[in-house]
Amino acid sequence: MQPPRQARAGRLALPLALAVAAVIAGGCQSAPQPAPAPPPPSDTPSNDRDLAAAMVMADTFQNMQRLTQAAPAEQAEIVSAARNAYQRSPRGETQLRYALLLATPGHPARDAAMAQKLLRELAAQPEALVPIERAVVMVELAQLDHELDLAAVNQQLQAAALRTDQQRSAADQRRLEVAEDENARLRKQVEADQAKLDAIATIEKNLTERRTTEPGAPAGSPAGAAPAAAPGSTAAPAPAEPANEGNPK
Repeated sequence: MQPPRQARAGRLALPLALAVAAVIAGGCQSAPQPAPAPPPPSDTPSNDRDLAAAMVMADTFQNMQRLTQAAPAEQAEIVSAARNAYQRSPRGETQLRYALLLATPGHPARDAAMAQKLLRELAAQPEALVPIERAVVMVELAQLDHELDLAAVNQQLQAAALRTDQQRSAADQRRLEVAEDENARLRKQVEADQAKLDAIATIEKNLTERRTTEPGAPAGSPAGAAPAAAPGSTAAPAPAEPANEGNPK
């Protein structure tokens, strides 16, 4: 089974290889050959350029295939060689070759955004490319546009989900703070009510102790009761009633 990282390069290489074959075949049969007239020459400058571009594309596709399978050191060497060639001559086939290698998945130097930029520059100057190069540019650019658009949408969705999570977390934090503040308020209220109950209980206890410890009051007697008569004492005689003035002498 073909590794996933090679799938995209394989899908691109097949139609482009067919296009290269078609260009080569078209270069060899660029004009009809009516009998018995001799065939027209095929080594015109246009045909030579098409064939040269087709050969460069074929070599580039082979490098793309190697890039997906090579060891990291060889991958870096392939990309470095293409970068140096592009820096020496930043246009045409060197730019296309470098862009295609940057767009190839499965290696650490892959840079889809840079490849898209280079390909858009080439697409803006179609006169500088031969048909096979223009076809490769349009195919690869369409794939990169689709890939990067999906990545941008995915990034937006992730950012929106992150904002939603942050907002939900902030709302939960606010509710937690409100609940904690309410609990603290209720604790203070309970403590205040308990302090009032304790004060009332203390006052009642002090009143009870004061009543039971008053001087002259026997323990257990109610406060304010009249004192009992001393033992051996006699009651004072009642005062005499006044004489009835109405009685005869």
